[in-house]
Amino acid sequence: MPASSDLQGRSAIVTGAGKGLGRAYALHLASRGASVLVNNRRHAGEADAQTSAMQTVNAIRAAGGVAEANWSDVGDPDSGEAMVQQAHAHFGRLDIVVANAGVDKASSFQKQSMADFRQIFDIGFFGNLHLAHAAWPYLVKQSYGRVILTASSAGLYGNYGQAAYSAAKAAVIGLMRALAVEGQRNGIRVNVIAPYGYSQMTAPYMTGDMARLFDPAYVAPLVGWLAGESCDVSGEVLVSGAGLLRRAGIGETGARLQEQDGIADAVHALQTQALNSYATANDSFARLVQEHSTLVKDESTP
Repeated sequence: MPASSDLQGRSAIVTGAGKGLGRAYALHLASRGASVLVNNRRHAGEADAQTSAMQTVNAIRAAGGVAEANWSDVGDPDSGEAMVQQAHAHFGRLDIVVANAGVDKASSFQKQSMADFRQIFDIGFFGNLHLAHAAWPYLVKQSYGRVILTASSAGLYGNYGQAAYSAAKAAVIGLMRALAVEGQRNGIRVNVIAPYGYSQMTAPYMTGDMARLFDPAYVAPLVGWLAGESCDVSGEVLVSGAGLLRRAGIGETGARLQEQDGIADAVHALQTQALNSYATANDSFARLVQEHSTLVKDESTP
């Protein structure tokens, strides 16, 4: 095990950890001392030893770490509770939740069936939700936890052929922001990562030098920091890939009087204004009330 052992005594669950980004996260957390429940669904006909989850577990154990395999399908409503119970049974506690599993089937919206849309959304959003919801009472009770959910740039900006995936990942960001507010009083930090990494999903678009540049191992240290006790941020969306880090934000411009300017002119003018971020929806509303008072007063002043 490396010299860094700041996660010694901590327990983590990582979903989709058989390959790609999830595997890199699991290996990294284990290398820093965490006991890791490695989740990846079993494919038809696979024996335990053949599964990607067990292969990741074996790699962790070979390096001197502690890990157990879990084969739950994260789209199953009972999957979160099953993973949380297994982590407690084997490790005696749960401190870190990394919801990473996802799937996509690129298709234009008009050609995508509702069944495919629902499958992508179920895994991309509910796969995060099932685990976070099952773990939350334990984290609240112990007044400590680190929850790392997974979104995507598609959830921030949208992408052609990714309506379902974009919707799922945008929903993850909304969930994270609400949980970050709720978790503040209980010592629970909740953040989202939007990773760029070579994986089964991105393999068709990343080959050769691009695949090496976006090695999932470059994202793992960010997950490790967010999972640690020294993490002092919550409610963030962090974009990571190729050793680079970005902070993504959601915000609102200052207000304009739509009746005075005309709606079209007001909308166009707002497109060039800087965005202000708010800690909660209540803060945004309070600011709007202040702006209304100021703008209406200015309008009525001779």
